[in-house]
Amino acid sequence: MAEAHQAVAFQFTVTPDGIDLQLCHEALRQIYLSGLHSWKKRFIRFKNGIMTGVYPGSPTGLFIVLVGYMSSTKYALMDPTLGLTAKLGAHIPISRYMSEESQQLVGGVLVGTGLWVTIIFIMRNALKCLLSWHGWMHARHGQVSWKTRFWMLFVKLFSGRKPMLYSFQNSLPRLPLPPVKDTTRRYLESARPLMDDVEFKRMAALAEDFEKTLGPKLQWYLKLKSWWASNYVSDWWEEYIYLRGRGPIMVNSNYYAMDFLYVFPTSLQAARAGNAIHAIMLYRRKLDRAQIKPLMLQNTIPMCSAQYERMFNSSRIPGVDTDTIQHMNDSKHIVVYHKGRYFKVWMFYDGRLLLPREIEQQMERILADKSEPRAGEETLAALTAGDRVPWANARKSYFSNGKNRQSLDAVEKAAFFVTLDDTEQRFEEHNPVQSLDSYAKSLLHGKCYDRWFDKSFNLIVFKNGTMGLNAEHSWADAPIIGHLWEHVLSMDPIKLGYTERLQWDLPTECQSTIESCLKVAKALADDVDSHIFPFHNFGKGLIKKCKTSPDAFIQIALQLAHFRDKGNFCLTYEASMTRLFREGRTETVRSCTVEDLRVRPLHDEREHEREQNEAGRASTAHLFCLYVVSKYLGVDSPFLKEVLSEPWRLSTSQTPVQQLELFDLVKHPEYVTSGGGFGPVADDGYGVSYIILGENLINFHISSKLSSPETDSHRFGSNIKQAMLDILDLFQLNNIAKK
Repeated sequence: MAEAHQAVAFQFTVTPDGIDLQLCHEALRQIYLSGLHSWKKRFIRFKNGIMTGVYPGSPTGLFIVLVGYMSSTKYALMDPTLGLTAKLGAHIPISRYMSEESQQLVGGVLVGTGLWVTIIFIMRNALKCLLSWHGWMHARHGQVSWKTRFWMLFVKLFSGRKPMLYSFQNSLPRLPLPPVKDTTRRYLESARPLMDDVEFKRMAALAEDFEKTLGPKLQWYLKLKSWWASNYVSDWWEEYIYLRGRGPIMVNSNYYAMDFLYVFPTSLQAARAGNAIHAIMLYRRKLDRAQIKPLMLQNTIPMCSAQYERMFNSSRIPGVDTDTIQHMNDSKHIVVYHKGRYFKVWMFYDGRLLLPREIEQQMERILADKSEPRAGEETLAALTAGDRVPWANARKSYFSNGKNRQSLDAVEKAAFFVTLDDTEQRFEEHNPVQSLDSYAKSLLHGKCYDRWFDKSFNLIVFKNGTMGLNAEHSWADAPIIGHLWEHVLSMDPIKLGYTERLQWDLPTECQSTIESCLKVAKALADDVDSHIFPFHNFGKGLIKKCKTSPDAFIQIALQLAHFRDKGNFCLTYEASMTRLFREGRTETVRSCTVEDLRVRPLHDEREHEREQNEAGRASTAHLFCLYVVSKYLGVDSPFLKEVLSEPWRLSTSQTPVQQLELFDLVKHPEYVTSGGGFGPVADDGYGVSYIILGENLINFHISSKLSSPETDSHRFGSNIKQAMLDILDLFQLNNIAKK
């Protein structure tokens, strides 16, 4: 191998005249650059740790406090230590080694530093107290009270200047633990429209019995955890909701993000991949240096940034009973899949990140490679698409040593995974429905073996230059990967070698396991009924004129559409972020409430919005944690068992646009993204994702299962469109929304 010579830093030969050393300067140079890169990252992380640890203080603030304090005490002829140095002198013979002036200087520095630390402590705790108030959430849409204005002013005052990504972590409040009685009341309010009188009376009796008997005992353990842990939900949510699931994560858990809807920067696959990979690596560098601005609601209220930590260099590792997440501090390569082969591509040369055109050349060489995949290699990634137990057993049996171990390490320890897809996908104006549906299905599951579904995310670049993402769900929620994707799309059209092929040796038994997993995955993928459509009739601009929240408007439209589609209401899931709290992820908004029954006569939406904020949040996470405690204690609760076994036949989520400054959709309306989506949660239900773009466009992503006689994604899409128009008619503004 050509690279074997470069791997030897020096050689020596023994001659009659002695030992002749032959140093390889290039190898030593690369070792030096690698060490320099590593130490730079360590220093940056150390510095960022210090800056985050003292925030909202700063070294400049320390200097100002020291100079100000010592100057004032000097001119006032005061002892800056307030007699502390003299007291220490009685016990420690420092006077022998320091003059009185030096003692005053050292004492001033110590007291000034203590004063600086005290100021930081006060500001941080004041900010934590301020952020614990959430009264601003309950105001009517578009209205801000004076109380909220003053509160926001104080939040800005105590937030400091130029925060880094993790600056607010120590100032965020902990997720509050609600009383059991409040949680059961909210649950019953959300369940009332889905039950008849007899069924509701039975459930209310179960809830009352739970409140009086088992509930307080379980709550005591949860309260203990809430005092000890940063967040009483997140670790259990990650483990039991995601990592302990033994079914396929493809379709059932992983989700996708799409490219621009109308703009196609290039039809060259390698060029598009070069730009995208370079932009992603730049984002990783910003993330490593904590230079990404923390997300702030209304440019004031900080949100938790903990989920960013495992975006790169991470992979889900299968286990028999539970999976784990493996995260590396650094990775200098990516892995690229093309036509059944896996390639390890280094991202750095001479200590610098490869430029887009250099990465493009690497991709071109991969595309030009005509080598054939080895037996079983082409469909190898089907192991990550099927059930988790067969994959865990196969990993232990066939990937624990030799070539397979090395190649698997390269995949799992890569910064991220790239697929150079050999199909063409994009939005076509002459065939909008079928083209978008095909595009979504390709991103969601592809061929079931051409994405490594265990990686934190896969970048998929199609043959015609269109691209997208497929992301694993356990390590973080969709807004985190959405933040990265906005960065990539904003850089690609405006701003902006081939290396060793991985070797696999797959025995016949392992190939049989791969085929079995592929069969399970294909059956799941072929059953997905996906429908994506842009809703052009009106957008948030017109909805705001109705004095209502765009999200509430869409949610009530989904309820009306579902009622028309199936003739009934159902348990509805809407994802809601809890990142206002430390290490928060999501909570469930049960958006089908008693007020939603009024969609049949299409009643006042504004009343729905107000009451939804109060009653819709059923504290599903609290009930889930109570259930986990009950399992640890070995006790059964009929109430919790029944509540948590109810199927979510309508699962909904809004994809937020977080970095509005990156896209000027007024001047460039063509740069709208298609958003992203996910698979259905229930076999007879719908999954609906939507993204609100600019003032006049809402993109909907609908999924269901073809095997269910009760669902049809295209039919439901038509019902959503008509429901949006019908609800608008209530406000007598439909003349503004004429096509």
